[in-house]
Amino acid sequence: MTGPSQPGLSHKAEQALREAMERLFTGQPVRTDGKLTKQNLWREAGVSRATMNHATAVLADWDNRVSQSTAGKHDEKQATEIARLCRRLSNNRHERQRLQDEVDAAATVIAALLAENAALRDQLTKRSAVVVPLYRGQAVRE
Repeated sequence: MTGPSQPGLSHKAEQALREAMERLFTGQPVRTDGKLTKQNLWREAGVSRATMNHATAVLADWDNRVSQSTAGKHDEKQATEIARLCRRLSNNRHERQRLQDEVDAAATVIAALLAENAALRDQLTKRSAVVVPLYRGQAVRE
C-alpha cells in the first residue's frame, strides 16, 4: 500500500476525499445535496474541513475539474453576468445622480424665477397710475 501523496494527510483521508469527489462529479452523492462545493466535498468524504485543507493535491484536482465541468462553466458565466450587471448598475447610479443634479439645478432656477416674478408683480401693483380723462371738444395740448 502506498502512502499519502501529502505529508500530514493519511492515505485513508485522501482516498475518502477522492472517492467523494468522484461521487459528486458523477452525480451520486451519499451525504450531501450534490452541489459542487468544497463544503460538500469534505462532508461527502466524512472528513473535517481542516483535513480537506491539508489535501492540497486533492484540492488542486478538485479546482481543475470544477473549472472544466458544466457546473463550473455555468458558474463562470454567472460570474461574468454578475460583473456585467454590477458595472451596469454602477453606470445607472452615476447617470441617476447626474440627472438628479440637473433636476436640482432646474429647481433652483425655477425658484429664482418665481421669486423674481413675484417681485415684479408686487412692483406692478404698488405703482400708481394716473389716468387723465380727455374731454370731447378739448384739444389735447402737449
